[in-house]
Amino acid sequence: MVEYRIDRHSGVATYVQIVQQTKQALRLGVLRPGDKLPTAREVVEATAINPNTVLKAYRELEREGLVEARRGLGTFVRRGLSTAPADSPLRTELDAWAVRARDTGLDREDVAALFTAVLEEHFAPPGGPPGTSPAAPAPRPPAHAEPAHPQGDPS
Repeated sequence: MVEYRIDRHSGVATYVQIVQQTKQALRLGVLRPGDKLPTAREVVEATAINPNTVLKAYRELEREGLVEARRGLGTFVRRGLSTAPADSPLRTELDAWAVRARDTGLDREDVAALFTAVLEEHFAPPGGPPGTSPAAPAPRPPAHAEPAHPQGDPS
């Protein structure tokens, strides 16, 4: 079963954190179709958040077709997002890399920034080609490019 961890200092809405953590569990294969999510009451007891926040997150997951609420029974996973199992060799390599990064003095934010930069280099953000990101500067013309002439200027 997934255990939600709420970071009250992240600036990310609590319900969004629950949605993101559920999706991560689906991607890693921690949650599979048919699995039951914790009840709103269980999440509230573990995290001290408002029950409506949990219900809002679960409604968002339901709207995306990932879970379904069954009256009187709970909320269940409809479909997974798993493409790489949690015990994949890539995860093992990434785990070792994270240990090395921490041992060299990088903190969580440093690691996140470094990893995000590498992801942006190798994976296209939504709506863009690989190697581009919304934060990337616009390409500059080559230094030898001729300046544009105003329309009608014959020179």
